[in-house]
Amino acid sequence: MKKIVAVCGMGIGTSVLLKMNAEKVLRKIGAEAEISAADIAVAKTLAKDADILLTSAEIAHEFDDIAHPEIVVINNFTNLAEIESKLAPILL
Repeated sequence: MKKIVAVCGMGIGTSVLLKMNAEKVLRKIGAEAEISAADIAVAKTLAKDADILLTSAEIAHEFDDIAHPEIVVINNFTNLAEIESKLAPILL
């Protein structure tokens, strides 16, 4: 099963919102993945076992030194269509 980490700067509200919306998208497209929410520091630790990091363009550079996992930039964490368009090609 794929592992996804939803990342925001503080790891409190925004990453949880992104996690919940990614879960909605996974149900819609019939894909399974384990999704967690984290701040940048925790995400750097989780990255070693993750397949995908979901984050914003403002934070993506924090992971430039990490070769794995795939970093997926989400511009609007509430836009399910955007999340689906970026996750579906990777997960299906």
